[in-house]
Amino acid sequence: RNPPDVGILASLDTLDGPTFDAGRVHPLIREFYEHTSRFKLSIVPEWRAWMKPGYELFKRVVAEPLGQAAIPSNIEEAQRGMVSTIDTIDLDGDEVIDIRGWIRTFADSGKPIYVGIYTSFRHDDRGYVSVGFPIPGSNFTATLEPRNGDDGELVLTSRSDLPFPGHYLSSVDGERDALTVVKLLSFEECIHVFVADGELRTEHSFALAGRRFLTLHYEIERLPVATG
Repeated sequence: RNPPDVGILASLDTLDGPTFDAGRVHPLIREFYEHTSRFKLSIVPEWRAWMKPGYELFKRVVAEPLGQAAIPSNIEEAQRGMVSTIDTIDLDGDEVIDIRGWIRTFADSGKPIYVGIYTSFRHDDRGYVSVGFPIPGSNFTATLEPRNGDDGELVLTSRSDLPFPGHYLSSVDGERDALTVVKLLSFEECIHVFVADGELRTEHSFALAGRRFLTLHYEIERLPVATG
């Protein structure tokens, strides 16, 4: 559980491809992804008014009982603070991390906000980030394409003409020994990571049918180094 100095990705270099060069990414952004536990995060949510009532119902009935996607609804809730940990699994005992779980909880209650399983994979000489969100009997997965932005920025997006980026809902029917996977074509996501005035920032936006309904504004700062 939560080993020191661990990141949600082993190396940004695994994402290199024809349209992405990890060497162009700002060193602070690379450090965050490869050594995430060195940092703490705070969120300010920006909801569109047309989505908020529906999300409030979803949150109360589904998200909070599951401890998954329980995103703060307003600034007051976000100010409760958040604790971020990364748990890892080595499946074959070779001391290489196979699975990384990023778990975020409210600082005051310890109740989970978000549990994501982070992996990366390559296909046709391209790297992708894939994040799985376990839910009972099924899994919601976001597969994102990396892109370079200006001034060392990193963009991870599902808006792509490539076949893999997108969002998938999968379930296993044990009785039929069958896997069912559905791609959610109208759901889009974009993570924009950048450095402003020496500080690390992220704008994480979500859209339905091209209409943005939520942006999570992240402030990310390095934790003080323990001494003694």
